[in-house]
Amino acid sequence: MTFTVSVDFAQAPDAVFAYLGDPARRAAWQASLRTVELLTDRPTGVGTAWHDVTWPGVRPRMEITVFEPGVRWAERGTWHGLVVDLTLDFVANGAGTTVRATASTYAPGWRRPLGWGLGLLGPVAARDDLRRAARLLG
Repeated sequence: MTFTVSVDFAQAPDAVFAYLGDPARRAAWQASLRTVELLTDRPTGVGTAWHDVTWPGVRPRMEITVFEPGVRWAERGTWHGLVVDLTLDFVANGAGTTVRATASTYAPGWRRPLGWGLGLLGPVAARDDLRRAARLLG
């Protein structure tokens, strides 16, 4: 199950990447999060890992898999066999940036209904979260 959403930001790609690519800032713009617990102690980049501490109590382990400042950022989240890959592409759009978010969910066996749910709710939540980030960054 895969979906893609796009949101425009008023800032340049490097500024948007710096904001969205910092796990410590995610709770400010991602509605489902209470906080982020970093698991690695080093500069943010490929291999940086953390737990998302969500409002419902789910704590997926997250890890940055692609880190190309101003161009592309990707993460993988895992929780009890459920896997979600998210890629953010940063495309210059005049003086601003269009962020294209693509998420793919892998939900084998008994997890399949969870994957369907994420596939239905994910696009709305991702678009809302990115719009919130654009407002906060602006």
